[in-house]
Amino acid sequence: MSTVPVRPAAPALVCVFAVTRTPPDDAALAATTGHEEGGPLRVLRADGLCLVVQDVPAALFDEQALAERLNRPGDLERCARAHHRGVEAAGGQGRAVVPLPMATLYRSDRTAQQAFAPRRAVLDALLDRLRDRTEWAVKVHAAEQAAPAATPAGRGTDAGPRPGRAAGGRAYLSRASARRRGREDAHEKARAAAEAVDAELRRYAVAATRHRPQSERLTGRRAPQLLNAAYLVADADSAAFTRALSALTADSPDADVRVEASGPWIPYSFARWDEEPDPAEPQPVRHEAAQPAPVKPAPVEQEARA
Repeated sequence: MSTVPVRPAAPALVCVFAVTRTPPDDAALAATTGHEEGGPLRVLRADGLCLVVQDVPAALFDEQALAERLNRPGDLERCARAHHRGVEAAGGQGRAVVPLPMATLYRSDRTAQQAFAPRRAVLDALLDRLRDRTEWAVKVHAAEQAAPAATPAGRGTDAGPRPGRAAGGRAYLSRASARRRGREDAHEKARAAAEAVDAELRRYAVAATRHRPQSERLTGRRAPQLLNAAYLVADADSAAFTRALSALTADSPDADVRVEASGPWIPYSFARWDEEPDPAEPQPVRHEAAQPAPVKPAPVEQEARA
């Protein structure tokens, strides 16, 4: 009687999405797709904590393969969306959750458990801090300046002074200097308005943090981003925060800044748990240093004047 040889299972890594105290509902996990290449989401227990994890193929998620994939915009977006789905499944029904950085990978269940168990006290404190709180993201840009109106032919232009006409040259330099001062004044007014937006929103937030402003190449704007902030807001203060945000984003024809706001979200920006890992503990195969930005719908842009 011949037998068909059984192929050994392909090597796998354990991808950890988030940490909670109570396990998500089995049906919710079963209905959630993590990384398309991996197995079903499941719960891994580690010293009283619940890790939401997924087995993923090592051939696609080892350091070299993952680095290549994350350098491709399409693959990066798919990985970010898969990660966010896993985090949302962990934090469903208002459950306190610590989202982990994208691509937090371990070689086995055991190494993952060994890494998280010694951090129980830190994670407990963080879960307490994030319970019944959400994150709001706010970006403030300077208002885009209208292009200068064309000068009618024959009435003088800014093309520069004509040879032999000192008065015309002085007038040109005076106009150029006035335009420069106008741009500088507008920028300072916009910066002050952005600071006022931040100060007002901090009144209703438990905590706030600033991220590095994004470049004009990333934002697609011709005006600089002046504020890229996240606010941790208690559920009890959510109504007051959103009222303040609505007042700041009220339409105004002469606004100095434009404000984008989105939320509420799982508090990625306030979930740092791995500041001082013990060198003796198992470390992730790959551990991104920064929290991944959740994939969010494009926020509605409104003008604001602080």
